[in-house]
Amino acid sequence: MIAPRLNILDVTCFERPYRLRIPFRFGVKTATGGRQAIVSARIRLEDGREAIGWSAEALSAKWFDKNLGLTDNQNHHQLRRSIELAAEAYRASGPQTAYGLFEENYTPLVTACTAEALNPLIASFGMAMLDRAVFDALCRVEAMSFADAMSANLAGIRIGVLTPELAGFDIDAFLASLRPASSIAIRHTVGLVDPLVAADQESGVNDGLPETLSEVIATYGCRYYKIKIGGDPEVDLDRIRRITALLDASGIDYRVTLDGNEQFEDGDSIAAFFAHLSADPALHRFARTILCLEQPIRRDRTLEQPISALAACIPVIINESDGTLDAFPHARSLGYTGVSSKVCKGLYKSILNAGRAQVWNQQEPGRYFLSAEDLTCEPGISLQQDLALVSWLGLPHVEKNAHHFIDGFDNRPQAEAEAFLTAHPDLYHRQDGRVRLRLSRGDAHIGSLSVPGFGAMLSPDVTNLEPMSLAVWP
Repeated sequence: MIAPRLNILDVTCFERPYRLRIPFRFGVKTATGGRQAIVSARIRLEDGREAIGWSAEALSAKWFDKNLGLTDNQNHHQLRRSIELAAEAYRASGPQTAYGLFEENYTPLVTACTAEALNPLIASFGMAMLDRAVFDALCRVEAMSFADAMSANLAGIRIGVLTPELAGFDIDAFLASLRPASSIAIRHTVGLVDPLVAADQESGVNDGLPETLSEVIATYGCRYYKIKIGGDPEVDLDRIRRITALLDASGIDYRVTLDGNEQFEDGDSIAAFFAHLSADPALHRFARTILCLEQPIRRDRTLEQPISALAACIPVIINESDGTLDAFPHARSLGYTGVSSKVCKGLYKSILNAGRAQVWNQQEPGRYFLSAEDLTCEPGISLQQDLALVSWLGLPHVEKNAHHFIDGFDNRPQAEAEAFLTAHPDLYHRQDGRVRLRLSRGDAHIGSLSVPGFGAMLSPDVTNLEPMSLAVWP
């Protein structure tokens, strides 16, 4: 299929606050609420047809930039500025394919962000928001689902200056080989301060949703779990023992990933921690269920030192260190075998990294992989775009946490929640008068995402949204 060329006529940005029903601690941050960005892009194809597409994502403080000297509000402004720069650059581009917009502007935008003290991960955020909205609009105007459009290469993805190591790789054949599943397993996030049993709580939320890990296991029946660790070996091991006791008692054939959230100084320190974990008799079964270890070392050191000793024990992936497009090949040279897929870092980055894994696995079968991770993707556009991407990529499970930390559609209009429920009755259900994510034995059913658009053909209700304020940065 010949990828159509398009222009961006307009970009409109909104925001809304959200609140967490229970605190969520990851790395250096304990969150009780936040803000979500919503972006719309209006495109015009060369034949004159127009369409509007959408993206939505959390303005996640202390994830893109973990500098404790910055306030959450300054982190929000960093991400707003990234969106502003991307919108300005994309609007100024001449007619391009959807991927061509990304390819043309990637390096200049990383350079522009660097000049304003915005790291490459922040630079990726603005492009990710624009790319998702643009491709959503393109899918809508062509009346194609995300999977059908991507497999036909409607975006015009090509191997070129951004991925020279993939020269000779048949990207069209690779895209055509991918097919979405009708369901995907949810990997439940266990935060650093999540109550494990009722005795850990001073008081309950009492909103009808599970609050403790024991309740989560009984309610959702998830087979996959992502466990946050904080860098204190004694504290982490004690907490893992308690989690293990709950999982073992459930009778579920479970699997886990561990998330270091940059809390370890080097590979030797995390290797020592893993050695202690593996040697603990109470954790023998748990140790055998670990699929991978995510981003254990600080991002400023991750790509500076090999992790040979650690990689010999467990597959290790990068997440926060996946700032630039060449991060995965660099990490591979140091012993890392995986990388996260997160729509907040860019759908094209995930696709190109999946292509890399396929090429490298031809030399070392089964060694390289993508792991689907979450940035508190709320129900609606954000969640559905992420699920559409990772399912089409063939990933069997995906981390999700908004279903636990946020109650359904939160403070959004009831009519919007009801519209998404009507359009996607396999993914959502009504419970206690609220529209919430539907999980069946730990799986999300996503067949209804195969509609014209990027995982959804509905649009957000903008009635109560706030216009995104201009970034106060630098």
